[in-house]
Amino acid sequence: MLCTVLNASALHVQPVGTPEQDWVLVENQGDTIYVFAAGIDMRHPAGNTDWYKVDGTLYQSNTDEIYPDDGGYYTLQNGEKEYFYVFSYANYRANTGDWNLSVEPKCESTILTLSGTLPPAITYTIPDGRTRTLERRCTISYTDLAWSEGNMAWQDSAATDTYLFPQTTYVLPAIYKATDISLTVDDLAQSLGLPTDSVFTSLNDPIAVKWHVTSRTEVRGKQGELSNELERPTDESTLSGSAQLRIQFYSNPTPAATFFLWHVYQGTQLIFTRNDENLFEVFSEPAAYRVISTVSGNVCPCETCTHDSTEVTVNISVSDLQVPNVFTPNGDGLNDEFRVQYRSINEFHCWVYNRWGRLVYEWTDPAKGWDGTINGNPAPEGAYFYVIRARGTDADPKQGYKTKAAYRRSQLKSDDMVGIYQLSGDINLIRGK
Repeated sequence: MLCTVLNASALHVQPVGTPEQDWVLVENQGDTIYVFAAGIDMRHPAGNTDWYKVDGTLYQSNTDEIYPDDGGYYTLQNGEKEYFYVFSYANYRANTGDWNLSVEPKCESTILTLSGTLPPAITYTIPDGRTRTLERRCTISYTDLAWSEGNMAWQDSAATDTYLFPQTTYVLPAIYKATDISLTVDDLAQSLGLPTDSVFTSLNDPIAVKWHVTSRTEVRGKQGELSNELERPTDESTLSGSAQLRIQFYSNPTPAATFFLWHVYQGTQLIFTRNDENLFEVFSEPAAYRVISTVSGNVCPCETCTHDSTEVTVNISVSDLQVPNVFTPNGDGLNDEFRVQYRSINEFHCWVYNRWGRLVYEWTDPAKGWDGTINGNPAPEGAYFYVIRARGTDADPKQGYKTKAAYRRSQLKSDDMVGIYQLSGDINLIRGK
């Protein structure tokens, strides 16, 4: 329904009165309707004419102005019929004095019931004999919860919408917090500049539940810090990369939620369930994991009172270990240490020997390396020999290292030893300038 002020030409019937205060023009399904604040006063600018009711009976003849009752009329000028419909809002005004507004919370919706003496609907008959209803609308307002990405929390949010009026039942979306609810009538009164009336109720115990799953991944290292770990988690929002990924999931439920269920799948296989409000999990094995949460309230009478969250996917990379063949410990900040590049490694040991077989350095943290010193003194340039044993998070727990202590670079990893690394080779120390 569209309410506008009429700019009538001299050829058309015109309402009499100050447009912005006394009447409004309403377009309804192509029909021209005038709604007056009180008494109806219509005039034809061409002068005296005959006025007819929609059913064709003569209403008044040879006059330029009429004060009709509610209904449909037309005038006849030069063989053309001009139909119009008029109503006095005073006959349809809402009286909220005996009204009662009640609320029934449900899981998927909120039902408002309006009782008392409701105003009649504004109906009229068009020339073909059909009856039409002029739409009127009320405004329903309340406070609900909306998720704030900036604050990562539920926050109060004003909710306002319009509904057809009058009717006894209004179906609102589910409301997730206790709130006052107002129903204000109606848009015609607002267009006419008349006072609007309101009726109120309160939702004290919502039963609808909703949640917004968020996660926080434990980062490794400082932001912007160079690292030899491939796909290292450097941001709390990371959900993929090198193992181990330690992730805290939060369900962020609305107040009525009382029961929580987490399902975690590795591929299509369910690997475990949890009943905590939040979930902490360490992801190690290379795979695509699916994390699904379900929340519900224990007072919901509906059969569909649980809701599955949007699926969260966690991807863990397969292990990898890459060994350089040269490093340059000259203090220029580039390649100053002998370090491996790795991904999803949870066990590591490297030994470095000089040309006479003497052990000069060893370490067990793959994130670290050899700085090219021996007992605090710069080691001579030249070739050194390394031996590495490492296990990836994708290694079979029952699979041990082969008995041979070291393998040449061409034998880094065989197909039957997934995640098991036994490597050896030369690392060249060059200081340069």
